[in-house]
Amino acid sequence: MSEVADNLSEILGNIASACERSGRERSSVQLVAVSKTFPASAVGEATEAGQRIFGESKLQEAEPKIAALPGSLEWHFIGRVQRNKVRKLLQHFDVIHAVDSLRLASYTDVIAGELGLFPRIFLQVNIGGELSKGGFESDILRAEMEGLMRLERLEIQGLMCIPPPGPDAEFSRKWFVALRELRDSLQKEFGAGLPALSMGMSGDYEVAIEEGATHVRVGSAIFGKRAYRVDGELG
Repeated sequence: MSEVADNLSEILGNIASACERSGRERSSVQLVAVSKTFPASAVGEATEAGQRIFGESKLQEAEPKIAALPGSLEWHFIGRVQRNKVRKLLQHFDVIHAVDSLRLASYTDVIAGELGLFPRIFLQVNIGGELSKGGFESDILRAEMEGLMRLERLEIQGLMCIPPPGPDAEFSRKWFVALRELRDSLQKEFGAGLPALSMGMSGDYEVAIEEGATHVRVGSAIFGKRAYRVDGELG
């Protein structure tokens, strides 16, 4: 097996163990293999090992990669969403993980209507209140939830977050708990579905699963170290 296949096998085993520890079904967690900055050949190695869901953060980089790979793959956009790229994003990606305002959601809803699409999205929450990160503040999300639920074309899957940086995986736990509790309160207050939580990356995905993650975004633990950092990276 290739190194990518070996790494993928280890990650999948860890996901299964985390599900078992938390009393969850293995099928309740999806692995988004974050392939940004890596070539299509690396994605090909992962697909040969059975992986079908991939995450990208730059439209320009992703377009040729998506075109070169099997159409049966599912592509998640995990980068910061720019309004002028919404149309192309909806045409290329199955899921968008970082809708961070009612204004952006409303615009995406309009474009989705023009394209005849019902895109799946996550609402990004700035769970740590960091100035350097985008996302809804919790109180703003609560205030705008009814408006978000009125959007007819968007299939809002749930919430997404990136915890503040910390010394170890355990540091992230309180932020994952906070996102889950916010989701639960929105469900109770507004009757919102929000079944999914996109949280957890290479360094803390097992903790995220223990706290309810349904989508974990893992890149370097599968594909290796990246040669450079991507602005606004979410996985």
